[in-house]
Amino acid sequence: MITLLFFAVVLATALTCAFFKTRVPVWTGAIGAVLLVFTVAGQPGWLVLTLSWLVFLLVAVPMNHRPWRREFLTRPVLKAFAGMVPQISETERVALEAGTVGFEGELFTGRPRWQRLIKKPLHELTVEEQAFLDGPVEALCDMTDEWEVSHYRADLPEAVWDHLKKHGFFGMIIPKEYGGLGFSAVAHRAVLEKVAGVSSTLGSVIAVPNSLGPAELLLHYGTKAQKDHYLPRLADGREIPCFGLTSTTAGSDATSISDYGVVCKGQWKGKETLGIRLNFEKRYITLAPVATVVGLAFRLYDPDGLLGETDDIGITLALLPRETPGMEIGRRHFPLNNPFPNGPIIGKDVFIPLDYLLGGTEYAGQGWRMLVESLSVGRAISLPSSATGGAKTAALATGAYARIRKQFNMPIGRFEGVEEALARIGGYTYAMSALSRQTASAVDDGEKPSVPGAIAKYWATEMSRDVIKDAMDIHGGKGIILGPKNYLGRGWQGAPIWITVEGANILTRSMMIFGQGAIRCHPYVLKELEALQIDDEDERLKTFDELLFGHVGHSMSCAVRSMVLGVSAGRFAAVPGDRKTRKYYRKLSRYSASFAFLADIAMLTYGGKLKQKEKISARLGDALSQLYICSAMLRRFEQEGRPAADQPIMAWAFHDAIHKTQNALAGVIDNYPFAWVRPFLRLLVFPVGRAERSPNDRLGHKVAALLLSPSETRDRLTRGVYRSDRTGFPIGVMEKLLPQVIAADPVERKLLKAQRAGQVSGHTYEEQLAQALEKKVLTAQEAELLLDVRTRSLEVVSVDDFDHAELQAGLTPAGDAARGGQRKAA
Repeated sequence: MITLLFFAVVLATALTCAFFKTRVPVWTGAIGAVLLVFTVAGQPGWLVLTLSWLVFLLVAVPMNHRPWRREFLTRPVLKAFAGMVPQISETERVALEAGTVGFEGELFTGRPRWQRLIKKPLHELTVEEQAFLDGPVEALCDMTDEWEVSHYRADLPEAVWDHLKKHGFFGMIIPKEYGGLGFSAVAHRAVLEKVAGVSSTLGSVIAVPNSLGPAELLLHYGTKAQKDHYLPRLADGREIPCFGLTSTTAGSDATSISDYGVVCKGQWKGKETLGIRLNFEKRYITLAPVATVVGLAFRLYDPDGLLGETDDIGITLALLPRETPGMEIGRRHFPLNNPFPNGPIIGKDVFIPLDYLLGGTEYAGQGWRMLVESLSVGRAISLPSSATGGAKTAALATGAYARIRKQFNMPIGRFEGVEEALARIGGYTYAMSALSRQTASAVDDGEKPSVPGAIAKYWATEMSRDVIKDAMDIHGGKGIILGPKNYLGRGWQGAPIWITVEGANILTRSMMIFGQGAIRCHPYVLKELEALQIDDEDERLKTFDELLFGHVGHSMSCAVRSMVLGVSAGRFAAVPGDRKTRKYYRKLSRYSASFAFLADIAMLTYGGKLKQKEKISARLGDALSQLYICSAMLRRFEQEGRPAADQPIMAWAFHDAIHKTQNALAGVIDNYPFAWVRPFLRLLVFPVGRAERSPNDRLGHKVAALLLSPSETRDRLTRGVYRSDRTGFPIGVMEKLLPQVIAADPVERKLLKAQRAGQVSGHTYEEQLAQALEKKVLTAQEAELLLDVRTRSLEVVSVDDFDHAELQAGLTPAGDAARGGQRKAA
């Protein structure tokens, strides 16, 4: 019995040291103290004590004597590590160095510092920014008819273009010193959220100049002359920008572009000039058909050494005015019936002077770094904000429609099947809103959130696609009949567009989120890779030794924390919160440790081949993403004062995310290549089994109910969307009708009761109301209310129909001539 107690105390001491991630001297000192106490007591016998001391000394002495440790332990590991780790390419290095590390880095530690997150306030709109939303943005939404834009014009009306230019929509990110609005990232987000609910075409037109447009690049890299010339003209709309990156042979693999330029001498404005002769074929370029200035990415060569000794200079960026001789733009792609200006740009033997290079010759060959740094900011705002705005609008509209539309004398939102879809809409919208706000706030904090930006782009667009799918299912026939009364169809058609652009989602999930995060955000990996580059052998060994044993301690700590917090339901984790929220922080602390442990196991097992193990990388990326989304939701909940009425939506979204986290980690273990190791991994990660469950029906019912009636929670969930009840915007009309529909419910039940009792039996609704009045079942005021609600509800559920000739409106002489003309490959 004493022997068991002895080993139990030694094990408990070791686990405690690992749990709190103590340093090697403390760890060995604690174990030594335990051995000393038992030795003084003379228990559990000289043989056990002697063997224990021998084992302890064999481990403790070399671990604490650094010269021995470095020579006999660290040096062999360093050699193996150098052989296992592939050389980081220049492209990968640029991507890693482009971003900064925010709270996502805390998740890799296995011990997130929650106070650091929740005490940092989320950025709010300034008075000026709010006035812009209430004024020019509201007016812009008032004047935009999506059916007219998408069906008749295939473009924005001229008045809308003029409004965009007049009020500086293309210059939101341009500082005021250049005539721009100088808005924050959260204001940029708010504008895109609002317009996205009205017109995806409008949202795209506004997003591009404020994302990966030349303005962002000019601000960071442009010469003074380029800034002074272009930024004021971009700010007031005299110049409309686009950026040509994607080519026919290079999509997701942007660095393999075949578009090229050769440094040479040529004629420019009648004089022989040193410049570049370009050949390029770009496609999918948003705003290209209407652009007046084109940003262009190409590979630059200098075979004659006119700029230096390097032949292949690398990816380079240039700004070309539309009228540049030899450049051809203007034709349009037609992306899934969403007619935002998008098309090819083609150039053959286009000669430009060197001062067209963005940033001048100083930045020749640095285009990939310039693009990655800019894209990490734009990706964190544009698509997440637009997707969130679309989801908020869909949540508002679908909740109202499900309350107004009735079948079997009951609102369809009361049916459990519809409730299930409504709960997903509410939960995903809450999660997306928290995620997009957190990434936008990170930009305003001065960060370049490359990993959170990838998380936000992927999950916001994926959840938005799920939201629009559920909204379409609930609307049924109303959703599939296109026309002025349809407010979902174009969003449903366009959902795959946002999945595809700015980094295809399959690529983003399987390669980017964890692929970048594993190195950039890990507390040791990037430092270990950098240690390999140290020239001095002794310094390299010394630095790597410190990092190696820190990393080993980190992995052991995460393994122990994962198991201990799994067994205790996170009760040993130091977390903030009240009685209701503390359990959420505990779960996140537990799964953060599990994620960090499995991330280390995956990197140790696969080494450099982890890049090819895309399914494993994707699952680890899923776990990281869901933990980050949960942190964003809790931060939002805290910032809003923990509103009790919002608890069901936050709880639904949290349980959904943590269930996905569990499944992602389980997928990593289930597919671990060594079957005999899997039980040990399951013991450490899931010591009491997979206990997480998807949100239950009772919670889903509460979330659905919140979408069906006006409330502060519903207002917070859909904050910032366009709600006008103007003619031509059915969503605002429904929202205005909703309170009256609810007020009419008890009156309608009186009428139904009278019908069942045989008191009322008219064939038409008007006849039934007349009989109810005559028999004093209803008062005149009640009958008037029911008739008004009935009339307006029928208008809400009505759909459009067309004359056949109207549907053939595209068969015009001009259209026939264009279709019969010479087609050009894009």
